[in-house]
Amino acid sequence: MLQRNNLSLTYLDLEPAKPEHAPLLIMLHGYGSNEKDLIQIAPALKPEFRYISARAPQTMDFGMYGWFPLEFTQQGINVDYNAAQKALEQFIYFTEELIRIHQPSGNKVFLMGFSQGAVMSYLTAFNAPELLHGVIALSGQLPEKTLPNDANKSLLRNLPFLVMHGLYDDILPIAKGRTAHEWLKLNVDDVTYREYPVAHQISDSGIELIRSWLQ
Repeated sequence: MLQRNNLSLTYLDLEPAKPEHAPLLIMLHGYGSNEKDLIQIAPALKPEFRYISARAPQTMDFGMYGWFPLEFTQQGINVDYNAAQKALEQFIYFTEELIRIHQPSGNKVFLMGFSQGAVMSYLTAFNAPELLHGVIALSGQLPEKTLPNDANKSLLRNLPFLVMHGLYDDILPIAKGRTAHEWLKLNVDDVTYREYPVAHQISDSGIELIRSWLQ
């Protein structure tokens, strides 16, 4: 596994045994985490994939990063939507860089995001669905104020989604996962949704499902 700084975002790169045109899965960590987080589950997934774990651009504290600023209040989480738009543009550019360099099969990638990284995955799918083969949204929420336009909605229809959420999530309650599932069922042909008896985390059973879903 190599840490790289040659593109617009810093990232960890876990190469497959046969890297030429390998399927590409980009991992987007949650708020306050870093690129060393999700990459830990990569060895339990499909070995023929190249796994890229990106570091979010906003520095919070030592070893802590975010995709865009959040404010936690008694009424819920407030989002800086202008900053989220800038982060989205930067991430789409980063994804295009990776496609040019690695030329994955079909020139498309999979996204796997956790929490705020899941929100970023939704945003990318809603704004640049043509870049993607599939989206794995873990313990996240649907960005309801920035749903796709009609043109992208048509492309989104054929994009597979895997959505997982913890029943006892105290950061983004299970209702967030269920709301995302209901919207996706109406707008996407291939949706897999699972709930697990965990908090704001990924269960071992969930990791097994990710592996089989990628298959």
